[in-house]
Amino acid sequence: MTATVGVLALILSLALPFVVKPLLVKLGVMDVPNERSSHEKPVLRGLGLAVLIAIVAAEAVAVVNVFATYPVGFSWKMLLVILLGTLAAGLLGLGEDLKGVSVPVRSALLLVIAASTSVALIWIVRGSFGTGPHFGWIASPGMPDSVPWVSLIPAWVLVPLAVYGVLFISSYINVANFMDGLNGISGLHGVIAGLAFAAAGYFWMGGGWLTIAGLVLAAGFAGFLPWNLTKPGAFLGDVGSYLLGGAVAVTSFAAFVAGVPVLAAIGPTIIYFGDVGTTLVKRVRAGHKWDEPHKEHAYQRLQQLGISHVAASSINAAFTLAASLLGLVSIFVAPIWWLVLLVGGLALVVLYQLLPRLLAQKFAA
Repeated sequence: MTATVGVLALILSLALPFVVKPLLVKLGVMDVPNERSSHEKPVLRGLGLAVLIAIVAAEAVAVVNVFATYPVGFSWKMLLVILLGTLAAGLLGLGEDLKGVSVPVRSALLLVIAASTSVALIWIVRGSFGTGPHFGWIASPGMPDSVPWVSLIPAWVLVPLAVYGVLFISSYINVANFMDGLNGISGLHGVIAGLAFAAAGYFWMGGGWLTIAGLVLAAGFAGFLPWNLTKPGAFLGDVGSYLLGGAVAVTSFAAFVAGVPVLAAIGPTIIYFGDVGTTLVKRVRAGHKWDEPHKEHAYQRLQQLGISHVAASSINAAFTLAASLLGLVSIFVAPIWWLVLLVGGLALVVLYQLLPRLLAQKFAA
């Protein structure tokens, strides 16, 4: 069934643009170049709607099948929350594409999405495995009856955990939107993040709901790439970037509270977080408004060196892949080695930020 829903997501993502694209043309949903854009001509956007339908449809099939097979388990509930969180984020982006959403309303809705999904995921895990008096990590790789650490911590610890979930999910949706500026960058990110989650689910849980969610995510964005990378091209739009951020963040947090080692859960996100965080800090320190359109992200500076969109996106994807692999290594080693892996991940972030400057010096020489 896992492979089936992945194939379904891929087929739908490849085929649905034939239906969605004429609708977007009729509605005049175009991306007009501005101070933030890396393209020079208006391009059709909003094709993320096809990806949204593909991913939600495939995940809905998965939820129904898992529920039918094991209705008393918690797997179908985790998949359902991931589905609903992904759908809500994508629909918010669709509203932004079609009519625009004011900043206060958008911020409020992002917090609602993040809060509801975070609390629901914690509630499901806590309720499914019971509670215990100690903070600990009992879960073991490949053991379906393992107990996630969320079930073992005192109730008061759930409050800061939920706050972390709200901040993590809401901020990553914005991060994914900020990073959606080159052909291929979001599609590749979705594929790599999805495969990383699928691998984490396989190696830590022996498969199951996390592997399903990861494969559906990867397949959905893989189907978009041909439409994005071939002429005349098309963009995800806010519906696609919000979808990407929501799907990755909610799946990551779900993996974390279910007991997947934290580095494996957040590995696919650190390069994106590092790029956006570093850029915003630099802008604020330079006296610029953080929310003004700009082209100062590392991926944009790479493209400005004369590197093609696909090449710059591939560099970003390679660093995300490396960070994801470091995270997955944490599944196979004792926690004492996680600090080494964390340092390696942070080194990747630093190297990625320095890469445009290093390449500029090389080209100048």
